Amino acid sequence: MTPEEVAERLVALLTADESETGPVVGSVSGGGEKHARAVVDVPVARWWPAAEIVRDQGALGCDFFDWLSAVDEMDDGFDVVAHLWSTRRRHGVLLRTRVPRADPVVESLVDLYPGASWHERETYEMFGITFARHPDLRPLLLPPEFEGHPLRKEFVLAARVAKPWPGAKEPGESEAGTAKRAPMRPPGVPDPNEWGPRKGQAG
Repeated sequence: MTPEEVAERLVALLTADESETGPVVGSVSGGGEKHARAVVDVPVARWWPAAEIVRDQGALGCDFFDWLSAVDEMDDGFDVVAHLWSTRRRHGVLLRTRVPRADPVVESLVDLYPGASWHERETYEMFGITFARHPDLRPLLLPPEFEGHPLRKEFVLAARVAKPWPGAKEPGESEAGTAKRAPMRPPGVPDPNEWGPRKGQAG
């Protein structure tokens, strides 16, 4: 099946369900025939059923879990994306859903694809997205005392605040020169007086 046919087939199967809870949209991503992939966007309530159809429906038969991650879309929430692959039919499906920022919860795919476990754990700690019914949703990479979710766009890298930003020298300035430029903060880094280890102490 071509990527277009895969997307059309999955959309048809999902929209035939009378319990539809939102629009299902199919498309194709990637350039050229070799790298093209079927992409299907589903409501968050249909994430797990869609993955089950992708795995069990004969014409699709995606028996291999490839990867899962998320994209921070700021005020629009988070896109959770999983790539599933058919080892027999040699085609893939990029399954995608959007969860709200205020309550980012989506159902775990571990029951369908055990290989999703570590991917969901990583996405949980990096983005703060909860995977309901995951059997062991605990941090995978970060130390227990770590606070925050480092792949969220509002997360501030502490190293950018704790260490001086080197900046670029103006022509004619030297390391030993007396002329000093006012230090500049890079975009997205708050004032050290307002955040970080030098809060209230920076001159």
